[in-house]
Amino acid sequence: MQNGRVGYSVVKVGQRLLATMAVVILAGCAGPSLEDYRDRTPRLVPEQFFEGELSARGVVKDMFGEVIRTFDADITASWDENGVGTLDEVFRFDDGEVQTRVWTLTPGDDGYRATAGDVVEPGTMRWAGNTIHMNYVLSIARDSGTIDVRMDDWMYLVTPDTLINETTMSKWGVDVGEVVLVIRKQRQQP
Repeated sequence: MQNGRVGYSVVKVGQRLLATMAVVILAGCAGPSLEDYRDRTPRLVPEQFFEGELSARGVVKDMFGEVIRTFDADITASWDENGVGTLDEVFRFDDGEVQTRVWTLTPGDDGYRATAGDVVEPGTMRWAGNTIHMNYVLSIARDSGTIDVRMDDWMYLVTPDTLINETTMSKWGVDVGEVVLVIRKQRQQP
């Protein structure tokens, strides 16, 4: 009878271990929530940070984490009397390619609706504390045409004039690359 009890205990411990591992794995898959950043500072107000002239420097990584391109960008940001924002971006890549993207941020009940010419599925810009989150589908030009890639943007204000942006790119639910950049507000000349 003693052996039966040991076997029963081993099974129970194994079941508990599997249940604990499943909870840990599922919690790891959930990722951060925007609410996790609600109390973080400095406080990020999109209409204040994205105003005037900004510059960016960054890298594009492939699915293995290797840097495959570098770039710099100039951004001109403004807001109209209806609260609609415009971010006019010009990217210059290390291979000589130049890309432009003009974002329109339209106020809505749950943040800003974010659209651009090469964005095939608009996103919603939401923010809390020092963080912005956007998720959208971008059409990327390739030699053989275009490919639509889901972009999952997380932006973190680290000083009043510096924002770090991490974007995971995925296709069919598989991560295919990452973009990491730093955006800085340009100091206005007196």
